[in-house]
Amino acid sequence: MNQNEFVQLISPFKDKVFRLAKRLLISTEEAEDATQEVWVKLWSKNKNLDGFNNVEAFTMTMTKNYCLDQLKSKRAENIKIVHNNFTDSQQSLDKKVEDIDSLNWVEKIINQLPEQQRLLIQMRDIEQYEFAVIAEITDMNETAIRVALSRARKTIRESMTKTHRYGIK
Repeated sequence: MNQNEFVQLISPFKDKVFRLAKRLLISTEEAEDATQEVWVKLWSKNKNLDGFNNVEAFTMTMTKNYCLDQLKSKRAENIKIVHNNFTDSQQSLDKKVEDIDSLNWVEKIINQLPEQQRLLIQMRDIEQYEFAVIAEITDMNETAIRVALSRARKTIRESMTKTHRYGIK
């Protein structure tokens, strides 16, 4: 595989790799470094890439593992998931403020979830990966992924309900 073929192969998912790294590592600079490291590792395996059924899933697994290794080496206590792509020009100001507040609450709740659930929420609900791809990346059974996601969503829903009903009997 030459350099042009390699670039054509990775182009469709290069932004996803960066976004996953950014969400896991938080820092833009660290995410850029992680992305670069993944590309170098992938390039070193370029002769064997044809043997993989799903190069994107393999790359995302490499990214996830690299980022988790980085976090462990720094003894980071948790992974922060940030989702700030929310904008809607049709809303009133008070609705926007409420939505931003709710989004902040959801972010806080997600940050309190176990690491595995945070990662699954990131991949399924934010990045919108299919269950089969998530299973390949995480080495989990699809049923286990569905159960973990259900539990994570239930925790988020219950916490949000509790937060919004505070003081109401």
